[in-house]
Amino acid sequence: MTGEGEVHRLLAALRSGSIDERHRAEERLQEMGEPAVDPLIQALRGAESPDARWYTARSLARIGAPAVQPLVRALREEKDREVRRYLAAALGEMGGTAVGALVPLLGSEEPELRGLASLALCRAGRPAVEPLREAMEEDDEVLSTCAALTLARIGEPDAEEALRRLGRKETGETS
Repeated sequence: MTGEGEVHRLLAALRSGSIDERHRAEERLQEMGEPAVDPLIQALRGAESPDARWYTARSLARIGAPAVQPLVRALREEKDREVRRYLAAALGEMGGTAVGALVPLLGSEEPELRGLASLALCRAGRPAVEPLREAMEEDDEVLSTCAALTLARIGEPDAEEALRRLGRKETGETS
């Protein structure tokens, strides 16, 4: 059985099943891939408990690449802060798979979106380091500053020097 009926059954298991049922549902949704992404995002938006949101976000993360752009779109559009946190967590859990879509969000005009992208990149860890270093060199001041701050949060030692350099640029100082 594949299709809409199976997806709804699996989503119900994520919401209220036993641990084993939830894990089996995650595995099956991962196998389904792209067709499960939009229903999972809708389920995340409608989830009433942190457990249901957690398992739904984990399922999205396990799907990987096919879920990246729909998750980024949902992250941009969503107004509920709690849902946004879980969307960002799913992207961060994907590691390097989502880094390329997350880095540009650091240049957003929306501070909350920048913060969520930064948290997701921190969660992604090492795969985010080089793209963040490249973003620090961009002419976009917001993007380069947020990239440096994110690198500092990850624990990269050269980020501190980049932040100092950016600070001097803002004040007009030279070295």
